[in-house]
Amino acid sequence: MSEALLEVADLNAWYGESHVLHGIDFTVDEGELVTLLGRNGAGKTTTLKAIMGMVGRRSGRIAFAGAELIALPSDRIARLGVGYCPEERGIFAALDVEENLMLPPAVRPGGMSVEEIYTIFPNLAERRRSPGTKLSGGEQQMLAIGRILRTGARLLLLDEPTEGLAPVIVRQIGAVLRTLKAKGFTILLVEQNFRFAATVADRHYVVQNGCVVDMIANSDLGIRSDRLHEYLGV
Repeated sequence: MSEALLEVADLNAWYGESHVLHGIDFTVDEGELVTLLGRNGAGKTTTLKAIMGMVGRRSGRIAFAGAELIALPSDRIARLGVGYCPEERGIFAALDVEENLMLPPAVRPGGMSVEEIYTIFPNLAERRRSPGTKLSGGEQQMLAIGRILRTGARLLLLDEPTEGLAPVIVRQIGAVLRTLKAKGFTILLVEQNFRFAATVADRHYVVQNGCVVDMIANSDLGIRSDRLHEYLGV
């Protein structure tokens, strides 16, 4: 039996006076790939940021590998082994691919070497001396994911990694996520594209108005498809 690596209970979050998350509850078992599905503005990205301590205020319980995160700053959370890849990717345009990869510090033992990352992302190996400004959107996304693999993170928080990418690149990202899962990484993935999510995930949590309203096992997507379409408005 897998054990929960991440436990989130009654998580509330605020930006200033705006109360965005209203008691989020979910778990992610070690070695799982779990998605947060929902419409724009549902609170999915805020959930990732709240786990990382990147919101104005938060309350509730966030336990990672038995450590309570709710009172910790972002740098301490990262050093426990949580890696965050934001939707905007955060590539440094003036640095080349390899310099971008080398920039984040290794916060725990067990991170991948640059050569191991190039094995997973051969496109990056070919572009290792290309500046960030010369990369395609898909290459930037690969670089953003590759960068956190060096740090030694055990839990990867990925925000909309397929947003705006061509279908062939989306398939490549899917193959990478399956590879990372096979290597033992635990992944929490924010997605709007549930068709893509269905190709990589074990379970899906549906987020509406800052709350988790349902959990659907990937094996049940067929019999729950009407309900999921209702949730997502597709």
